[in-house]
Amino acid sequence: MEAYSKSKLNRVKRGKIRATYNVEKINTILDAGFIGYVSYVYKGRAITLPMAYGRQDNKIYLHGSQANRMLLALLEAKEMSMTVMHLDALVLARSGLHHSVNYRSATLFGSIKNLEDPKEKDAALFCFMEHMMKGRWDGIRPMHKEELERTLVVEMTIETASAKIRDVGVADEPEDYDLDVWAGLVPLKQIAEYPIADKGLPQQMEISKHVLNYYEQNKNSL
Repeated sequence: MEAYSKSKLNRVKRGKIRATYNVEKINTILDAGFIGYVSYVYKGRAITLPMAYGRQDNKIYLHGSQANRMLLALLEAKEMSMTVMHLDALVLARSGLHHSVNYRSATLFGSIKNLEDPKEKDAALFCFMEHMMKGRWDGIRPMHKEELERTLVVEMTIETASAKIRDVGVADEPEDYDLDVWAGLVPLKQIAEYPIADKGLPQQMEISKHVLNYYEQNKNSL
């Protein structure tokens, strides 16, 4: 599938010129981040929380405690939505109305299920960890059986999605371009700084290669 089909659920109405339904472009937005905003309803109230996630193909993996009210509410509803957004620049215009931001955002819709098989849970948590930092899974101790049993792991199947991207400059009124007002972009980046060792033994250890690789790849931008 090259693109998600448009429907009332995922169709972008406002600023549709910036919309894309291309699967590859949406996956690129997802893979550039690690935190998504998940919405759910608890006792009649709408709540949105940031959650770390992993992605493999059209699957999104979340995890928490077995008593996590958000995950339990989503499992009861059997569906979920998640948004991932990256802020790339402040757009400073000549008038307040035309100030904006450059960004990349993707909103996902799909079904959700509880992963109960230990092998499936283990694979999902591997995906989660590798999404955070490639190579980290092999650099840590294996998970204890009790830890796995205490962890609720859910799998979302992305059934449809859409994205919006703004990556242009200022869009002022034609008559405002001659005003004596500075306008332009302030680019924003999230960067990785040099790793800081935890107390104890890590302070005497060399930093793991996969950690240094992550730092080198992301010290300029994430």
